[in-house]
Amino acid sequence: MKTKNSDSHSIFQKNMFVGRLLPILFFFFISAGSTTLFAQKTKVQLQKEKQENLKKIQEAEKILAETKSQKQNTIGQLNALSQRIKTQEALIGSIRKEVVLLNGEIDENNLIINTLEEDVLKLKEEYGAMVYSAYKANQGFNKLTFLFSASSFNQFLMRLKYMEQYGEARQKQTEQIEKVQETLTSQITIIQSRMSEKNILLAEQLKEGKSLSQLKDSKNKLVANLQKEEKKLLSDLENRRTAVAKLEKYINDIIKEEMEKSRLAEKKDSEATLRLSNNFAENKSKLPWPVKGFVAQKFGRQNHPVLKRIVLENTGIQIQTTQNETVKSIFDGVVSQVAFIKYLGNTLLVSHGDYFTVYAGMKDVFVKRGQQIITGQELGTVLTNQEGVSELKFEIRKNEKPLDPQQWLRGQS
Repeated sequence: MKTKNSDSHSIFQKNMFVGRLLPILFFFFISAGSTTLFAQKTKVQLQKEKQENLKKIQEAEKILAETKSQKQNTIGQLNALSQRIKTQEALIGSIRKEVVLLNGEIDENNLIINTLEEDVLKLKEEYGAMVYSAYKANQGFNKLTFLFSASSFNQFLMRLKYMEQYGEARQKQTEQIEKVQETLTSQITIIQSRMSEKNILLAEQLKEGKSLSQLKDSKNKLVANLQKEEKKLLSDLENRRTAVAKLEKYINDIIKEEMEKSRLAEKKDSEATLRLSNNFAENKSKLPWPVKGFVAQKFGRQNHPVLKRIVLENTGIQIQTTQNETVKSIFDGVVSQVAFIKYLGNTLLVSHGDYFTVYAGMKDVFVKRGQQIITGQELGTVLTNQEGVSELKFEIRKNEKPLDPQQWLRGQS
């Protein structure tokens, strides 16, 4: 006869099984869900980064094509090619990050799959043990015998209720094992998809790597060709240095004049100047770029890209761009002066209180001296020189002291 102890033993095994299964499912869905959400967010960021790099590649290609169309073997062409290589390296870096992310997802999915496989096996073993135990306990008794062997009517009802619950529990246990197996199948499908994505990215990375190698070969050939034209490069460099020295004197004279005016100004004007200066300073690293393009020459001292032992000194930055690109004001201010300087084109000096911005290398100018301007206002267009290079020389100064524009402008170009 089946005893109360054997009833309790079966119930205990059933509860132990359910108690083991639920935490497994809970842990899986919570951990896998949070990991997936994090990975998706990172993947979206990486895909956005890749699209931005592809856009920069298109811009660099356009600039490079324009420099080639006028004349071969120029510094402008070398700068454009260097930027093209830089954007290509950034693109490959984005792809590499995506591959690393996918490797992480694949490793996590493999861990989940292994855990699920082990747990399904253990659950099946425990379930089998529970069924076998119940069989042994009921051996020699059929259901009716078990029910009618009850010592009281209340025990009869309890045994009947137990049999109903036991049947339902076994059905639920079967469904739960199937659910884990379905989850396992789903994870295998996901990992196959991730592996497919990874293979596509690796092929893309290989293709872009070959393109990078070709670009670097082109750059080496261009540098070799430019080195053969050393005399011309030195002559061009001397002409530009003369023009820059003239620009430097011109800027300093205008700034001294503006400072003297400010010193003699009424108190009301001084307060307005101070307010404008403070507003400009508060926007450090947030100011918009004056023109689209890339930095061909940075601020300060750097070696010449071709000529050995030649060091360049720059009081601003050179922004190389496309033909007829529009130049825009980076902040509210007043046009202090407009002038033409040989080899540099039209130059515009804008006052922002104690700060000044300089836009040199312009073909057309849309504003005039004394005019109030606002952030983003169109000032003119970039000049394209005889070599097909469109380049804006841009400076930021506090009184006469040159500042690094890249520390003031938003992001990096």
